[in-house]
Amino acid sequence: MDDGVGTKVRITLRGSLIGQTQSQRRTVWALGLRRIGAARVHTMTPGLRGALRKVEHLVDVSEVTDGQHR
Repeated sequence: MDDGVGTKVRITLRGSLIGQTQSQRRTVWALGLRRIGAARVHTMTPGLRGALRKVEHLVDVSEVTDGQHR
């Protein structure tokens, strides 16, 4: 079973943090997303998957292929 652990993913903040819980704000901050439109590339881990599930309504996630890190 391929669970995607170890693959690179691009995470982009698409929603506002206004009105979100403090826990969701801290999760977005921990992902390195500071403003709407900001994107970061992370390696998929079980912990990252849980963080993304927590804020899935605020972010877009796409898999990164080689050479697309920016």
